[in-house]
Amino acid sequence: MNTTLIQTTTPLNNLPFDPELSPGARNAVQVCLHIQPTEKVTVITDNVSRQIAASLVHELEVVGAPYHAWVLEDLATRPLIDLPKPIVDDMETSQVSIFAVQAQRNELKSRMQMTDVVNRRKMRHAHMVNINRQIMLEGMRADFHKVDRLSMKVVAIVEHARQIRATSAAGTDMIADLNPNYKWIKTSGMITPEKWGNLPGGEVFTTPGEVNGVFVIDGVVGDYLCEKFGDLKHTPLTIHIKGNRLTEVHSVNKELETDFWNYTHTDENSDRVGEFAIGTNIELKDVIGQILQDEKYPGVHIAFGNPYGFHTGADWYSSTHIDVVGRRVDIWVDGEQIMKDGKFLIEA
Repeated sequence: MNTTLIQTTTPLNNLPFDPELSPGARNAVQVCLHIQPTEKVTVITDNVSRQIAASLVHELEVVGAPYHAWVLEDLATRPLIDLPKPIVDDMETSQVSIFAVQAQRNELKSRMQMTDVVNRRKMRHAHMVNINRQIMLEGMRADFHKVDRLSMKVVAIVEHARQIRATSAAGTDMIADLNPNYKWIKTSGMITPEKWGNLPGGEVFTTPGEVNGVFVIDGVVGDYLCEKFGDLKHTPLTIHIKGNRLTEVHSVNKELETDFWNYTHTDENSDRVGEFAIGTNIELKDVIGQILQDEKYPGVHIAFGNPYGFHTGADWYSSTHIDVVGRRVDIWVDGEQIMKDGKFLIEA
């Protein structure tokens, strides 16, 4: 099939881009999404991310896949209230979608509208929120076949487990009791119609039954707070969880403390642990202050809010979702240690 291009007013196929972006873009198109020439692709980007989107579009043209490319600012005012209708309509006739956009405050609703279409139509979808050059040169260059092999081994260990404990030298001591009715989901970077995934990939997650304990977040917090506060290595946020609900937050950075508390009290379930996850991208060496990559860093992370019940089976909902990541954790699954100081004790 010949490549078909329908653009908004901002052309991407003629936009110059840094050739260093190409290996990561090729990984996304050919390995993670495995796009075929017969498949139509919807590409969604914004003004800030245009060069990265141009590198992705170039790889689509190499493959020969037809695509429609959209720049959000050409269609609506940011922050978005809703996902623009032309994009929704275009997704209805695509098999694959790529979302390479910098998040803005209060846009989660529009992203959920997008993933609702993805889930209903079982599209292969690459979610690249806050993608940047550093991530394209690091996490997106991973050997995702290797990450996938390790992720499958981790799923085999945890999917029938009753309890996972995470500790760290920084003070984390947290126990997750698991609900056997909730599924574990693998998002290793190898994206399938059954589950869309973030890129770069490298995690397995579930909705926990109940989490209790203390988590010292010396990595990053998610959503728009990530850009605001970055790497928390020197100003960690310590949180207390009881009965799966956030009960206390403490940090020397009082603005971080206040913003996080307010975010996690947006609706009745914003303070509820909706995700318990293990990062499996073993090619990442440290946290960089970008949640898209850092949540794949080997270790444990959790998220408050939306439990992605469509995939895990959880029967409750929240309008918010914020991930929190720590560094150099130890992990025990039903008493068996699988990670020490951030290093897996199992081989890929």
